[in-house]
Amino acid sequence: MSHDRETAWTLLCEWTQSEALRKHARSVEAAMRAHARRLGQDEEAWGVVGLLHDFDYERFDTVETHVWEGAKVLRAQGWPEAWVRAIEGHADYTGVPRDTEMARCLFAVDELTGFLTASALVRPDRSIAAVQVDSVKKKLKDKAFSRAVSRAARTSAAAPTRSA
Repeated sequence: MSHDRETAWTLLCEWTQSEALRKHARSVEAAMRAHARRLGQDEEAWGVVGLLHDFDYERFDTVETHVWEGAKVLRAQGWPEAWVRAIEGHADYTGVPRDTEMARCLFAVDELTGFLTASALVRPDRSIAAVQVDSVKKKLKDKAFSRAVSRAARTSAAAPTRSA
């Protein structure tokens, strides 16, 4: 089995019927790819991890099952262990350390992409391209806006840094 974007997309679509969750996966993929480019990392690998991070969520949406059941599937299919560990670490409750740039980046961008999408959806044009950084910063301070996003967890996460 190949472990590329096409295979990841097929797996995601097999397990995820919700278009909103598929869009979330694609936005996390895009953010992961952008960070990989910026950091000189493997863009394909980082993008695939972003695409797959919630593929099991519709079937297993509890803290007892989400991430763990998906990780079993990924391991059984031979996906790289570092990718599976990054996916396991994207949820606060797993206790899996985020000890790679990929894992830290996935943790940071997961909810951030949702917040950015919410910021776009309140605009008249609903365009992500038109969302301004200052507007996002203002909305982050507004606890009433997109309440479900854990600001403390994401802002305290170690941000990926460019390797020297």
